[in-house]
Amino acid sequence: MGNRGAVVLIEENKVALIKRVRDGSVYYVFPGGGMQEHETPKAAAKREAFEELGVQVEIQRLFAKIAYQGDQYYFTAKRIGGIFGSGLGEEYTDPDRHSGTYEPVWVELKELQDVDVKPREVAMKLQRLLEEQ
Repeated sequence: MGNRGAVVLIEENKVALIKRVRDGSVYYVFPGGGMQEHETPKAAAKREAFEELGVQVEIQRLFAKIAYQGDQYYFTAKRIGGIFGSGLGEEYTDPDRHSGTYEPVWVELKELQDVDVKPREVAMKLQRLLEEQ
């Protein structure tokens, strides 16, 4: 899989996720993807937010780093432009890509525990922060 960059975008007590339906399974992932050659994790996260969500973001800080088939970096981010749900990444535009469906959605933070979010460690860290508030 390689190294990846992803965003944790929260607005109005909701987190932006990608709802995936693949091989009969429904699960959610944080918007993100693989780093291109000479790309930093932050740059990959910003690019992926635009490709998958249709929004421009300002990266705030590293929220989590997970070791899974490479290093996965999750950054908190703030939306600074764009229209949520207007992403035109290859997930949406490549007709030969047979990897299920992708749908940008907002999920209430308090409902994170009720849905299958991958990676679970990042969702649980968000849940703990919510409980501390």
